[in-house]
Amino acid sequence: MGDEEREDEPPRPRLTTRPPRRAAPDESTSERPVLITGICGRLGRRLARRLHRERRVIGIDRRSFEDKPKDVVHYPIDIRRKKTQDVFRQERLAAVVHLGIMHDPRASAAEHHSWNVVGFQRLLEYCAQYDVPKLVVLSSANVYGPRPDNPQFIGEDAPLLGGAAFSEIRDLIEVDMLAQSFFWKRPETETVILRPAHILGSVRNAPSNYLRLPVIPTLLGFDPMVQVIHQDDVVSAIVQALMPGARGIYNIAGPAPLPLSRLIEKTGRTRIAIPHAIARSTIQRLWRMRFTSFPAPELDHIRYVCMVDDRRAREQLGHLPTHDIDEAVRAIDDF
Repeated sequence: MGDEEREDEPPRPRLTTRPPRRAAPDESTSERPVLITGICGRLGRRLARRLHRERRVIGIDRRSFEDKPKDVVHYPIDIRRKKTQDVFRQERLAAVVHLGIMHDPRASAAEHHSWNVVGFQRLLEYCAQYDVPKLVVLSSANVYGPRPDNPQFIGEDAPLLGGAAFSEIRDLIEVDMLAQSFFWKRPETETVILRPAHILGSVRNAPSNYLRLPVIPTLLGFDPMVQVIHQDDVVSAIVQALMPGARGIYNIAGPAPLPLSRLIEKTGRTRIAIPHAIARSTIQRLWRMRFTSFPAPELDHIRYVCMVDDRRAREQLGHLPTHDIDEAVRAIDDF
């Protein structure tokens, strides 16, 4: 992996979705609320503060919502509970944005499956039962998986192989597949699946936590090209996905990719290269002792390439990142 900028264009993915209509939404639809699951997460709060200026916003999240805008309605409930259906029954929703995915790598497999898969299945049932016209699901480019045989840029039609080495991502892949199935089974609901690259910002996810380390480990002999995206550009992509007519799967990327070593340099932190075998065994021990929140399978993300072709989002959603790489890196310390 060199330091050269990208010169060749990635291959064009096969288009299986139609572009969104850019006409204004029907007045009755625009006056109906948007429901955000996981609204108390850092992305959820940012999305709510962006949307509530133009739309009625309702949120479901069992956590508390600090500094909630006064006109945002927050239901502190579990999406798996009967009360969630009551929200769908009482409110004639214009759209559902599903951000309520559990990413805790220390949670049990049963807890992950119950929250992520069973909870999402019920959400899909309510969307169908109460005729919700729009569903936006935030997935991740990680569903493709970092692999030595990956093409330089992965299109939306590529297989989802991220769970082969990292079992914790299998639930996210299942959620993604359930959303795809819903897309075909219920065409009257405009279903959008967004697969963003590594999100940087105040979010407490693996990429941001990794770059916050005072000394950042890398793998000796590996310097993969990586894509990152500022959290506010992800919020913008969600807002664009709410446009009338937008449907289908969209990879979402930020500024031009760069080598991992250069990304770390931009943080101003110290980098240390460690042989893979030593790094893996050390992290496994630290994980068992609860001295790290970085599971060993995540090492593949700093070993192999997993970059996406985001041309479809640029052409059909009009998504263009507005934050450069330096702004994205600075945002990891704004929490």
